[in-house]
Amino acid sequence: MDKKTLLQEIQFKTALSGGPGGQHVNKTETKVILEWNLALSEAVSEEEKEILQLKLKNSINKSGVFQMNSSQSRSQHKNKKIVIERFLELLEKSLQKKKKRKPTKPSKSTKLKRLKRKKQHSEKKANRKKPKL
Repeated sequence: MDKKTLLQEIQFKTALSGGPGGQHVNKTETKVILEWNLALSEAVSEEEKEILQLKLKNSINKSGVFQMNSSQSRSQHKNKKIVIERFLELLEKSLQKKKKRKPTKPSKSTKLKRLKRKKQHSEKKANRKKPKL
């Protein structure tokens, strides 16, 4: 994944944003919408495209455009910075390969400790019962 090429492929749109800001919020477009065409991207390989297509399917529309937005701040510049950081983190996290789990068995001492705890617990419960006469 080439970040420089990736950042050149990104397009931004702005929209009116809700939240704090009073009357100012009604006349300035502070919400930033990031759009990235995954299908036409040259920054990621075909293999990475397939992985991203699966993992980000909820954020990709029918025409293959990934969308993400930010309206946390009152400033359009801050929102743009926030959405770029979140986008790059999401891509890195999605392309990270999971480690394969190595199956292990519990040790003999662990098994014995478990059985000992179970025995103590059952004795404690048995001692609570009324004695049989």
